[in-house]
Amino acid sequence: MLGKILPLILALIGLGAGGAAGYFLRPPPAPEEEIAECAPPKAEEPAHGDAAEDEATTSEFVKLNNQFIVPIVDEGRVSALVILSLNIEVRVGETESVYRAEPKLRDGFLQVLFDHANVGGFDGLFTGTANMDLLRRALTETARDILGPSVIAVLVSDIVRQDG
Repeated sequence: MLGKILPLILALIGLGAGGAAGYFLRPPPAPEEEIAECAPPKAEEPAHGDAAEDEATTSEFVKLNNQFIVPIVDEGRVSALVILSLNIEVRVGETESVYRAEPKLRDGFLQVLFDHANVGGFDGLFTGTANMDLLRRALTETARDILGPSVIAVLVSDIVRQDG
């Protein structure tokens, strides 16, 4: 019986001693002045008419609700899946038009993604800058064909390849 209780008592003593040591050896609280010095400086708000403000208010981002899943076919069988999340940058006030045309956009984007996969765009170093620029450009052209000039860009916010 003592053999079962002794380890429990030693564990409780060790736990208590560790807690007490942590309490007594903690660093003193920093004065408020020191905390203010360590804080990052507050960003100054741009004055009216600044280019930064104009750029921020001329576009908005629309996240498409569902991910795009693209099968990679190799020798007649699916060897991998590429999963992407896309955002569309449009002029302010055009968000609703993106959601109204979403089924048509998804169809066009899937066609671009399938074509990209069929020419080997998702093989090897598929996240390379040149490869991703080519994909973004094709997606943006498709979005402009459907929505018109209100589309600024199509952005790939997430991309993952799962080999099977």
